[in-house]
Amino acid sequence: MNNDLDFEKPLVELRTKVAELKKLMSETGVNLTDEIVSFEQRMLRLEKEIFNNLTPWQRVAISRHPKRPTTLDFIPLLFENFMELHGDRVFGDDKAIVGGIAKFQGKPVTVIGQQRGRNTKENLLRNFGMPYPEGYRKALRLMKQAEKFRRPIITFIDTKGAFPGVDAEERGQSQAIAENIYEMSNLKVPIICIVIGEGASGGALGIGVGNHIHMLENTWFSVIAPESASNILWRDSSKGKLAADLMKITAPDLKELGIIDELIPEVRGGAHNNHEEQAVILKSFLAKSLSELSVHSVGKLVQQRINKFRTIGKFGL
Repeated sequence: MNNDLDFEKPLVELRTKVAELKKLMSETGVNLTDEIVSFEQRMLRLEKEIFNNLTPWQRVAISRHPKRPTTLDFIPLLFENFMELHGDRVFGDDKAIVGGIAKFQGKPVTVIGQQRGRNTKENLLRNFGMPYPEGYRKALRLMKQAEKFRRPIITFIDTKGAFPGVDAEERGQSQAIAENIYEMSNLKVPIICIVIGEGASGGALGIGVGNHIHMLENTWFSVIAPESASNILWRDSSKGKLAADLMKITAPDLKELGIIDELIPEVRGGAHNNHEEQAVILKSFLAKSLSELSVHSVGKLVQQRINKFRTIGKFGL
């Protein structure tokens, strides 16, 4: 399966050419070193040109890459002794949200994240990363447990949105998300939220109220997906590219607007190119964030979190 993005095609052609030349040199013994070096230099220049000037729509495309690291990819690379916990104690266990307890650099934490699949079978199991109400209730149960045992909470956001089906509404989707937002505002432990892929609508906010909010470089965070916004604004979902440009939803935009705390750099070409290296970068930001929050009193943690969201946006008469 070809997972190359449209704007990467010139790079892919150069990589293919380099591979062909190396194979030819190996098989024939003809010295093609100069040609290979020339192509590799062109490839490096083109790579810098593309990835240093990504458009919002291109960042959205990278955030959706099928090989992008998910919550369950990051957990073993960032934490030790992770033990997954299941169920909301009301209805069932939603596999679109995973969570449990682990250790980060020797200290206990609670980890919660949205989880999508890499193929059709996995996506059906994980409901394409779109949680049901029981997923948010499971997350809240684990967060309350973390508060009881004074464990910091780390959430990984990666969803197209909460599941919009009738059965989800029948089981109280809106109320479950609203309760999470309310309860997270007042939890008496540090909360760090990291957008690792897509961060859409209330589906993201349901685990997205934190003292610190960080985003990987090629992710987005918004009340609505670009295609859905364009469908509402222009009655044309094909104008998603235009909507992405106008909405200011990418990590660089939100960092500039002061909505997120840190923009976490990605490896060249996107996090999907090297999960391990990306986890090393993410780990340093997570350690710094936990260190900063660990010195705050309970009262200051709660007040800082509330003030953070109250000051988002500008208002005038």
